Amino acid sequence: MSKLVKPHGSASLKPLLLEGKAAAAEKERAKALPTLRMTSRETGDVIMLGIGGFTPLDGFMGKADWRGVCDDMRLSNGVFWPIPITLSTDEATAGTLKVGAEIALQDSESSEIMATMKVTEKYTIDKGHECQKVFKTTDLAHPGVKMVMEQGAVNLAGPVKVLSQGEFPTKYAGTYMTPAQTRALFESKGWSTVAAFQTRNPMHRSHEYLAKIAVEICDGVMIHSLLGKLKPGDIPAEVRSRAIAKLIEVGFVKDTVVQSGYPLDMRYAGPREALLHALFRQNYGCSHLIVGRDHAGVGDYYGPFDAHKIFDEIPAGALETKPLKIDWTFWCYKCGGMASTRTCPHGEKDRLLLSGTKLRKALSEGQEVPAEFSRPEVLAILRDYYADLKDDEKVEVKLSGHSAK
Repeated sequence: MSKLVKPHGSASLKPLLLEGKAAAAEKERAKALPTLRMTSRETGDVIMLGIGGFTPLDGFMGKADWRGVCDDMRLSNGVFWPIPITLSTDEATAGTLKVGAEIALQDSESSEIMATMKVTEKYTIDKGHECQKVFKTTDLAHPGVKMVMEQGAVNLAGPVKVLSQGEFPTKYAGTYMTPAQTRALFESKGWSTVAAFQTRNPMHRSHEYLAKIAVEICDGVMIHSLLGKLKPGDIPAEVRSRAIAKLIEVGFVKDTVVQSGYPLDMRYAGPREALLHALFRQNYGCSHLIVGRDHAGVGDYYGPFDAHKIFDEIPAGALETKPLKIDWTFWCYKCGGMASTRTCPHGEKDRLLLSGTKLRKALSEGQEVPAEFSRPEVLAILRDYYADLKDDEKVEVKLSGHSAK
């Protein structure tokens, strides 16, 4: 009997990925179906459905689920869910599809057929309503709002049969893992409590400190890196993975930390995305999610600890995975190490505040980065990356640093 947390809303994982003969037969059948091209975000959602990361969903949401998620963070059957998982298309394409029809879902970049879907519903939504509920804003400068407002006018709902995990298993071999694989890994280590550390950036001293707090509390920590799309100027996943692997090697006790990755794009939904992060980490077998300052935020759309507060606003028992809420962290010269506002008695003049934005900006401009900010072994990997960037890419990095944390 597993001692790990149960999957969300289900007694067991519900991976929708076909394998072997079933997959081969469905791929052949898909060749004769109408094809719908998906955005990168939708492709990531399909893969998460395939590997069981979005257990207990069986496909893209219908209107009742969409409305319930937006307004009450609940599916129509009552299961907790904080962000809509939807598929959209334009009105002309939707007009050619009948309810009950089957379609093939194609990744728009690779042209690979990722899944088949039976269309059970076609519906329109108030995009502004979704943005206000999920992102707390309708400002088009917000990348998540922009994504929703630019999606097709018609949503398609229905169960999916997933046929591929895309490039993730090969491109990120050794890092990318499915929920079944992480659960098996945790069990092989004898872990029953595992904290997930969400990151879309290389880890500096503050991140390391957060993970070490979790190591003191739990059996182990999974540094879970986003492998999908980010904003322009963010550091690519393969560079992050190398930097994180080096940090684990030089900064942590052996067998207390593992690195893994997942296939989603960022939505930058702040507090709501923190809840989604906890939900699918439950499927990956994690009992806790480290929630620091401005979790999944962008710009100044959310307060620094809004993602802490939202966990207190959801119903008791909505999630088994619990937040590890950690206050503002920094290097304190008087303390002689990392501290937080809860542990350090000294003033702001004695503190070095750390952030991914500051680190990216310093590296892109060739500035010196103090050892108190990030480990030298990690900085060496990041400096090599920035040294290879073209001048126009460095400008993009600098500009992105002003708008995102």
